[in-house]
Amino acid sequence: MAASMGVSLAFAPHAARAQEDTIKIGVPTSLSGAYQDAGTDIFNGARLAVDQINAAGGVLGKKLELVQQDDACNPDKAAQAAEALVRANVVAVAGGYCSSAALPELNVFHVAGIPYVLDASTSPQLTDHGWSNVFRTIGRADAQGGYVAAFMTSVLHAKRAAIINDGSTYSQRLAQDTIAGLKADDTQVVLDAALTPGQHDYRDLAASTAQAKPDVIYFTGYYPEAAALSKDVRALRLPIKHFISSGTADPSLIQTGGADVEGMIVTTSPLPAFLGNERAHRFSAAYEAAYKRAPGPYSIYEYDAIGVTAQAIENAKSAKPSDVAAALHTLKSYNGATGKIAFDEKGDRASAAYMAVQVRHGKFVPYAALDAKGRWVLLK
Repeated sequence: MAASMGVSLAFAPHAARAQEDTIKIGVPTSLSGAYQDAGTDIFNGARLAVDQINAAGGVLGKKLELVQQDDACNPDKAAQAAEALVRANVVAVAGGYCSSAALPELNVFHVAGIPYVLDASTSPQLTDHGWSNVFRTIGRADAQGGYVAAFMTSVLHAKRAAIINDGSTYSQRLAQDTIAGLKADDTQVVLDAALTPGQHDYRDLAASTAQAKPDVIYFTGYYPEAAALSKDVRALRLPIKHFISSGTADPSLIQTGGADVEGMIVTTSPLPAFLGNERAHRFSAAYEAAYKRAPGPYSIYEYDAIGVTAQAIENAKSAKPSDVAAALHTLKSYNGATGKIAFDEKGDRASAAYMAVQVRHGKFVPYAALDAKGRWVLLK
């Protein structure tokens, strides 16, 4: 079976859902606003997976049907989007982008008893609830913080670091965990600051950063602000060795930032082009053929989120939510495009990888990756 998805809804009788002609899958993500490009990329990954599954015969003798909802990375709108998906009789949900939106969505899906497989939201809070209906195909932010701190000290040899977040759930937690890791490595954190998303001018923050005299700036927010902040930092011609960010390895960073982001390093879960397995190659080729552009960073994790859910439905021989959730918990090793996938008792991916890429000549190229022992190895 190619990949697929499913699960059932607690607000409507299972018998009614069983009579549906299709198995409906919900995809909440940012389809408007500042992060529309990332959300569209995620939804495209879901569409690609469902198209392939349906072409191969569907799941349990039925076709899959995607139901999209725009959460705009906004907590209030996210709750409304989740409620709309419940009313639409989706049997499972795969998606998410901003953790601040995924958290209220998860609350709704938990009450409804619908499994939620996250593709990009990394906040530890999402799985630390101990709820049995949440899973994710990407790594946690707290694990990433330690790896980023090690990257700054062991690879970039930073002695003084400026850490900047954007106030969101994901960004604040990643900043906190990175600062803890840096302090454990005796690296001085000379600036711990936050910016307000959506602004085009961060010159005051850039000036404050300059006064702190860091070796490295690390921004834990999203790509629009990373590009804007980079522009203001470059305008000051600061003698800073490296500007790094996290999770911004989206083509929109380069399209927006242009020459200002040249040389920026981005720590990220492995990008589709650099995963190196045959399934990832096939995914990238199919994505480009379908959408006439290269896949962004999270489309492949959404593709696998749909795939593991479909496999769970197949294994359970049921689209009932509790059956699907149980099957996801017992999934030993799904052969996804992002590698082998299994979940721990919390629903987190049992083994997650990270890498660093750099913007060179207007594109992302590999910079460093973790080896089998969790140590950073330069790739350039």
